[in-house]
Amino acid sequence: MARVIAVSNQKGGVGKTTTSVNLGAYLAAAGRRVLLVDFDPQANASSALGWGTKSEKTVYHGIIGAAPHAEIVKPTLIYNYHLVPAAPHLAGALVELVDAPEREYFLRKFVNRLRHEYDYILLDLPPSLNLLTVNGLMAADEVIIPVQAEYYSLEGIGQLLETLDLIRANLRHPIRVAGALVTMLDKRERFGREVERNIRTHFPHHVFSVAIPRSVALAEAPSFSKPVMLYRPDSPGASAYRAFADEVIAGERMLAEEREAAAGAVASARFGDFNI
Repeated sequence: MARVIAVSNQKGGVGKTTTSVNLGAYLAAAGRRVLLVDFDPQANASSALGWGTKSEKTVYHGIIGAAPHAEIVKPTLIYNYHLVPAAPHLAGALVELVDAPEREYFLRKFVNRLRHEYDYILLDLPPSLNLLTVNGLMAADEVIIPVQAEYYSLEGIGQLLETLDLIRANLRHPIRVAGALVTMLDKRERFGREVERNIRTHFPHHVFSVAIPRSVALAEAPSFSKPVMLYRPDSPGASAYRAFADEVIAGERMLAEEREAAAGAVASARFGDFNI
């Protein structure tokens, strides 16, 4: 059963799509079966993996049931790494779904049909709070929050955490924060180091130990329609995302222990009143 992880921040330009694409690549390289769902009408993740808007069937057709999965899921250049592409017409779903019953669950239903085929399903969400974003968070078990090492990114964190609280309270969905990932860090700049220190000190959830540096290779790789591991595997950005994938994989054991403890608590509550 796949871990479904949304990569989200309500502020744009923080490395959200770069993180989705490259985390997926290194998870697949580590032997995991990975599906990246591009759920952003800008379709940058699709372009970064060589599909762009050339695919006739996209995630839009998947969530409305207009095409089978076999026509939507696309291969990438990396073994065991697949993509569900997006296109600008995904923005039309905002209008089409607004009056639909259970409108928050369309992506969740689509993802649940594929969970058994993968170890990880990554959701690249749009940099805004709208019905698409809510669909993505409702489809996910966890969320990774990329945070650029600058002041305005801290404001984006607060907005997203408020959104997650509302989803837990109003939609009864127990999504957890897997952690914040510091991105675009230039350790030569004092202000960037201060922002990173503030995030690690004050963020109320886990912060991944790795920080993604500013890297020319990370910026150039999408123009060649490749993850950085295929474009410049020797670059600092590639090394950072490799280490980040290792951290995410290391979280599998902790997650399994949490699920086992929760199952034990349920069993104890169910049979606690019986004397044997």
